[in-house]
Amino acid sequence: MEPVSFQHTHSSTIKTIGIFGSTGSIGKQTLDVIRTNPSLFKATILTAHSNADLLIEQALEFFPQAVVITDTNKYNQVKLALEGKDIAVMAGEEALEEAAAMSCYEFMMAGIVGFAGLKPTLMAISNGKNIGLANKETLVVAGDVVMKMAAEKGISIIPVDSEHSAIYQCLVGEDKNPIEKIILTASGGPFFGKKPNYLVNIKREHAIQHPNWSMGAKISIDSSTLMNKGLEMIEAKWLFNLKPSQIEVVVHQQSIIHSMVQFEDGSIKAQMGLPDMKLPIQYAMAYPNRLKNDFPRYNFTKSAVLNFEPPDIKTFRNLALAIAAMHKGGNMPCILNAANEIAVYGFLKNRVGYIDMTEIIERTMATIPFIENPSLEEYFESDGEARSFAASMINI
Repeated sequence: MEPVSFQHTHSSTIKTIGIFGSTGSIGKQTLDVIRTNPSLFKATILTAHSNADLLIEQALEFFPQAVVITDTNKYNQVKLALEGKDIAVMAGEEALEEAAAMSCYEFMMAGIVGFAGLKPTLMAISNGKNIGLANKETLVVAGDVVMKMAAEKGISIIPVDSEHSAIYQCLVGEDKNPIEKIILTASGGPFFGKKPNYLVNIKREHAIQHPNWSMGAKISIDSSTLMNKGLEMIEAKWLFNLKPSQIEVVVHQQSIIHSMVQFEDGSIKAQMGLPDMKLPIQYAMAYPNRLKNDFPRYNFTKSAVLNFEPPDIKTFRNLALAIAAMHKGGNMPCILNAANEIAVYGFLKNRVGYIDMTEIIERTMATIPFIENPSLEEYFESDGEARSFAASMINI
């Protein structure tokens, strides 16, 4: 009997994709996957913040039904360039939510960086769309609200972060087996092994050089401070319904094992592969199928060592602050995230020093009132208050 091939199980209908954040790192790689698999996927919504030139270029290649440019100053440029192309052109923050509610797509690739991704993602969920979640802040800020709404709507949230995708993949077929703990791997970033006296002089151009992954500026800074790993811990808590005590981080500089799950019998499952964000992107888009591709493969016959060690949370205190916020719960992760976004913005604009970012986050967490069971409205208020306070420390 012939073995059954996954290749023949794909539906003949093309899956329509709304790419929110199409000009960023995740968005561009999502379009690469669509470009390679035109018989499986079609981009029907593209959104960008201010990169009008690239948005226009993407729209002219993929012909979506709608594009959104949130920077209203760029609206006329986009509108003019796409005139007569039968593409709806929208502008402003509210237009993201309008686009998220549209019926012309079935799967959202949530690639908008930061808090700005929360509202459109909630709108997509409330309209019954499945989500490929590359925006970890959505769950960091309001994980309880988001996961509850997803459960009520019966939709899937498939993580696109390489670590959460790894956990998700390890859990396929394990529905009845309780997790003992998950182990998130961290590359350690570009300053692994350095001490505080070295970090004092770090500049923007050093911090955005990641050793293993190609990422946008904000996530590269978060990776270098280990804040990214802290945000991932909080995201994992909500995604996989875990207690903080069930989430561990280890530094694994090679970035070959993307994360692991340990079950109650002591068995550990790991998902491995070369560092390439197109893999988790493609996995989320095609789930439950795996698509054939020509990405480079890991070669086990070449001599290689995989190392694991604990993170240095005394030097990289952002991770310690994130762990504290995860244990505290309530609106504390929301406050942490808002302060971090402002601190990173200040650092990228050369207005604050590298280690000052931690100080800004810590003071904001100590100042903004704690709410144990916030409503969605209170999350938005906490975010605004935390941003204002953090900005007041760096004269934004």
